[in-house]
Amino acid sequence: MRRSSADRRDAFYTANLARCEELLGATGRALHPGLALTPRRPAGRTQPLSVPARVLFLCTGNGARSQMAEALLQHQTNNTVDAFSAGSHPSRLHPNAVRAMRERGIDIEGRRTKHLDEFINERFDFVVTLCDRVREICPEFDGPSESIHWSIADPSADRGSNRATYPAFQRTAAELATRTRFLVQLIEATIQEVK
Repeated sequence: MRRSSADRRDAFYTANLARCEELLGATGRALHPGLALTPRRPAGRTQPLSVPARVLFLCTGNGARSQMAEALLQHQTNNTVDAFSAGSHPSRLHPNAVRAMRERGIDIEGRRTKHLDEFINERFDFVVTLCDRVREICPEFDGPSESIHWSIADPSADRGSNRATYPAFQRTAAELATRTRFLVQLIEATIQEVK
């Protein structure tokens, strides 16, 4: 559990989604073979989506979390999802975000940070806020977009040396990789329902 970084009035709890998926699958198999969950693709394996989707990731600076989420979703779907990122107060792309993503085989160096106003008149299927401050001020976007909030701590909040904060960026990349993997499944399920 951690308190909202916006005003500390909300509490956010984190569940280990991968472990929950594993336990639910084991429970279903134990009850009856017909209740076994359909195997999902392994983490990190890319696969195109069978349906088009547009996703916007938002955070304050657009220098780490939202850029990492955008790149992970693009990678996990072989760029079949139109993923974008922006911030309410764009800063610069953090070198540790670049480094953490490079460890995962994804190059985000040279990407520019963008203000969320660049996307205000665009339509998205999903708008994902990654920080509590942006959640409080997030505008409404055109279309029937689904709003999702992931309260993820800013890995650059530790103002120590780049070396001291790097493990926070690795943890953020790992958490985002899991969350985007489950987001792909949500996108598939949601858009298939509309068909």
